[in-house]
Amino acid sequence: MSPALPRLLQLASPALPVGAYTYSQGLEWVVESGLVHDQPSALEWIAAVLEDGIGCFEAPLTAQLQRAWANREHGEIERLNADFVASRESSELRAETLQMGYSLRRLLHELDDFTVPPAYDALAEVSFPVGWALAAAVWKIPLADSLTAYLWSWCENQAMAALKAVPLGQSAGQRILLALGSRLPRVVEQALVLPEERWSNFAPGLALACSCHETQYTRLFRS
Repeated sequence: MSPALPRLLQLASPALPVGAYTYSQGLEWVVESGLVHDQPSALEWIAAVLEDGIGCFEAPLTAQLQRAWANREHGEIERLNADFVASRESSELRAETLQMGYSLRRLLHELDDFTVPPAYDALAEVSFPVGWALAAAVWKIPLADSLTAYLWSWCENQAMAALKAVPLGQSAGQRILLALGSRLPRVVEQALVLPEERWSNFAPGLALACSCHETQYTRLFRS
């Protein structure tokens, strides 16, 4: 068995102490508005964000970050990190990626036999994809596998948020994940070859949901 597989599972595990479970990325407000109210509507929302949002920008950017770490292209890493932070439309989304990025950087420093490159610490603000891509590159995880795990982890957090916010039962959550998992290969395949000039973060519904969540009266999640 390749030693990369256990490291891949470790990165994608809900036990990774970066606080991802505390965020819903606007899903909580969409539930409050009534747009998401059951299993089909939850799947429709999450799948749309996956395919038309994260899959068209965050996914190819994360893949490019892993390539850059593998090739020690530190200027490219700094540029992509700045682009991703600037792409966060709401203060909550920006705070989310910076908090998770900070937590992952601290974790990597605390792991045995993991050497953190100075270029990583030189970043004043580090987004979460930068740390994930670094770990995947250091552990020599195949790019398609690491990106699949990255997206799966996002899908799992979204499904768990729906379970709590709608609320839904555990079986409904697993049905949502099964449906999302069947879409991941195509999303990953596209992200790996999508040229940067075609990257798009245009998702106005998501941006509005995240902005409205900032003033939502009662909340379970931080975004």
